[in-house]
Amino acid sequence: MHLHILGICGTFMGGLALIARAAGHRVTGCDAGVYPPMSTQLAEQGIELIEGFGPEQLALKPDLFVVGNVVSRGNPLMEAILNEGAPYISGPQWLGEHILQGQHVLAVAGTHGKTTTSSMLAWILEYAGLKPNFLIGGVAPGLQVSARFNPASTFFVIEADEYDTAFFDKRSKFVHYRPRTAILNNLEYDHADIFPDLSAIETQFHHLLRTVPGNGRVIVPSSDEALERVLKRGCWSEILRTGQADGWHTQEKDPQTFSIHLGQQRLGEIHWKLTGAHNRHNALVAIVAAQHAGVDAATSIRALCSFTGVKRRMEITGTVNQITVYDDFAHHPTAIRTTLDGLRAQVGRARILAVLEPRSNTMKLGTMAARLPEALEPADLIFCFGQHSGKHALGWDPAVVLANLGNRAQACEEMDQLVEAIALKARPGDHILVMSNGGFGGIHRRLLDALGTTAA
Repeated sequence: MHLHILGICGTFMGGLALIARAAGHRVTGCDAGVYPPMSTQLAEQGIELIEGFGPEQLALKPDLFVVGNVVSRGNPLMEAILNEGAPYISGPQWLGEHILQGQHVLAVAGTHGKTTTSSMLAWILEYAGLKPNFLIGGVAPGLQVSARFNPASTFFVIEADEYDTAFFDKRSKFVHYRPRTAILNNLEYDHADIFPDLSAIETQFHHLLRTVPGNGRVIVPSSDEALERVLKRGCWSEILRTGQADGWHTQEKDPQTFSIHLGQQRLGEIHWKLTGAHNRHNALVAIVAAQHAGVDAATSIRALCSFTGVKRRMEITGTVNQITVYDDFAHHPTAIRTTLDGLRAQVGRARILAVLEPRSNTMKLGTMAARLPEALEPADLIFCFGQHSGKHALGWDPAVVLANLGNRAQACEEMDQLVEAIALKARPGDHILVMSNGGFGGIHRRLLDALGTTAA
């Protein structure tokens, strides 16, 4: 089958392209921004890429156009597809119907921690020799790639996103995955551009639970009120709650060491480079999910001791003159606070400089702007990048929102101004945490260069 993928350079659609190619299909694709690293990864697999969405791509006459959710009505190629009556399908639906059928799908859903938990779970299964298939929104160093498929393998780990499927299918992506093992990591309001309130997201999670079979497993934390409301609407599978003293739980020894317990039984200890209560929770649910795939807890614990994290999750991008710069994907207030708390536990009383780009649709709309001061509280200095015009313009003023943080907080509209302000304030021993769900204008390299020049 020849598939032509619209929006092929996105993380999900690029991963889907690699999976389709591995399944034996001919794959071509197009996007508005065809650039490395995804373009390189795709080209290495013999996937032809076309810049833009020109209607002339109809001449390729693929068996099926696979449409990503970056595509909307008015897109020239999509309009041509509709006018021609050519066959098309969404990426998640194609994946569900052509790849996931017959697989033991282990899906990781939730507002936070999907990529990290999916990577942990895939790494455990890999360590155990199960050679899992996977599609994850990030790259864990041990796995090397974000997507892999071998038809001979029977386990498939997938990051299960609640964002909508396509312009013609407003259901969440994850309803197409039909998991046998489902991790519901947490649930709070997000994606203000498509969901009016938390209740609307809870409905999508309820729809996900309707697809888990009776002999499946649903793993949830014991203290999440939104997920409890979802469960009360109906669940037909085994429910396993984590975090309770009489069930699966963790005990912290130090910021980078903790033990895994099942009731009164101590199953083992994990020592790794990661920090924070969120990562201890992610590890715990990954262990419980892996057990449903036949991997014993002792093996999972050994695997996670060698897990080194995921790119763009507290990733050190460089150190200059004893100043360390980190890159993190955090953009929701809860994730920002969790990330800062984790770093604080790691560095003690050393200064933390938080650098934030509110880039997600939810943050640009200002839906959660009022929560930012509390989220940023653990930082010693705060720098917020927010433009008032242009493509990434904010619908709110960071200087006003962060005013009660006093002179600890500074808002900048220009990248050069931002880099200069951070470099002037930074001093040896500081930890600069850069948080954005985008590229942030290459600020990490610019910061490292500026810090070296300032110190010299």
